[in-house]
Amino acid sequence: MDEQPVARVLLVEDNKDFANLVQLFLKRYAGAEFVVTWCPNGKDALEQVMGQPGFDIVLMDYFLPGKNGIEVTRDIRERGIMIPVVFLTVNKDFNLAVEVLKLGVEDYLVKEEISTPVLPKTILSVIERQKLRDELTSLEISQKRLQVIQELVMKITGELRAPMDGMRVGVDGLLATHGEDNLRAYLVIIRDNLIRIEKKMVRLRELKTDKTIPYIRDIRMLDLSDEIPQP
Repeated sequence: MDEQPVARVLLVEDNKDFANLVQLFLKRYAGAEFVVTWCPNGKDALEQVMGQPGFDIVLMDYFLPGKNGIEVTRDIRERGIMIPVVFLTVNKDFNLAVEVLKLGVEDYLVKEEISTPVLPKTILSVIERQKLRDELTSLEISQKRLQVIQELVMKITGELRAPMDGMRVGVDGLLATHGEDNLRAYLVIIRDNLIRIEKKMVRLRELKTDKTIPYIRDIRMLDLSDEIPQP
């Protein structure tokens, strides 16, 4: 049986009774689990989104004490926090719709709709759209990073090709003239390491993803563990 999706919601609403109703109706919805954090004003809401980046969505009332919902949303955006926002309004207002859309707000709902499936379905739809955007952004960044890596690798491997070939010819020549002695053992080690480096260079040139693995502390390194099959 598939697990229900979990939506972490920040509810910004100055009316405690209405906030309780929102939580009650979301709790009754069978298609997902909603974890709701309530804030009565914009100041507290801003502290929440800055201190706890795990929220999936903000439900924002327009009429709030102090700054209104648009001003609070603008403060959130100015801090580089792109969490999706859905406005809750008393009635449909064209001018308000224009204002919130300018801020990149995902949607706005009439408060009367909280008792219907419209609210939870809207929340889940907005969260899903945001996840898709994040995945596309991550893929785009990954592709650009891979392109930069490949350009750098081509430049470096091109510069290393001649000295590497020269070392390989020299080592092979020395191996051909030495019997089983200590020097030959060291030459074999050098040759094997040259072959290993050449394989890694090939793998870098043919890199299809920029998959990384932990190295030390916070440092990560490209995963080149898969060996290139021998022809």
